[in-house]
Amino acid sequence: MIDIRQLRYFVAVAEEEHVGRAAERLHISQSPLSRQIAQLEERLGLTLFERSQQRIRLTRDGQTFLAETRALLTHANRLESLGKRLGRGEEGGLCIGYIENAMHAGVLPNALRVLRVDRPNVHVALYNLSSAEQLEGLRQRSLDIALVSEPPTDDDPDLLGFQVLDDPMLLAMPEEHPLAQKTVLTPEDLADQEWIGVQHHQNVSGRENFVSACIRAGFTPDIRMEATGPFTAMALVASGLGIAMIQKGLSRNAPPGVVLREVPWISLSRPLWAAWHRINLRPLVETFRKVLTEPDSAQGLWQPFKVV
Repeated sequence: MIDIRQLRYFVAVAEEEHVGRAAERLHISQSPLSRQIAQLEERLGLTLFERSQQRIRLTRDGQTFLAETRALLTHANRLESLGKRLGRGEEGGLCIGYIENAMHAGVLPNALRVLRVDRPNVHVALYNLSSAEQLEGLRQRSLDIALVSEPPTDDDPDLLGFQVLDDPMLLAMPEEHPLAQKTVLTPEDLADQEWIGVQHHQNVSGRENFVSACIRAGFTPDIRMEATGPFTAMALVASGLGIAMIQKGLSRNAPPGVVLREVPWISLSRPLWAAWHRINLRPLVETFRKVLTEPDSAQGLWQPFKVV
């Protein structure tokens, strides 16, 4: 393989048409420079220069070789610059997994906005996956960061996690529901209501946690319908088919006809965790991890939404 240093020497001699001036430009002695050019010609089996006592001039083949050499050196300089930018985390790509709540609560969009301001050239690929699929993706290195409902265990040999959000649950009621006008709600108010259960395929324990929270509050919910997700549940609530518990992060997505109320005596929330591999080989991943997990980097990222 051709020594790239010899190619740089060749270009300098070709442009100066004088070995002495080229040596001064390169800050080396004339004899080593002449030797390097001779070695390059020998390796190529090609005469690059016509030599005389007065000057040194490119041959026709040397002119063709010079054009290609300049193109190669330009690309090499760009490649070196790219490598340095990647090393500083200024460029590259991120593969991010997420559950829907990370998007709807604003955690992921806001974090990406912060990243874009500081790293505008970064390419981001987003993958909506279950928490289990995301954690496996981290292990297989197909994902750089995961936003999950259930974190890695404390003794996980590969992964680390950090809670970035604890999204409280709100009571969703039809706008015309009698309880929507009541100032203070009690467990007795909800005991005889028809409930819409919410199945979260990304959090299999969600329904059990809901029922347990209601029992701790003093009543057992009468679940008449099961919705496949919070948006389906809110659509059913808007149609007057029951009441449901919806995470606060979705409040800005509530359809017309739905009223959201806080019920602090139902101790129920939807946590969100950031997870990543213990061994990080890329500065860009560390940059985004800090945006997600360090309040100073997030610049007030997790401001809660107001309940209407």
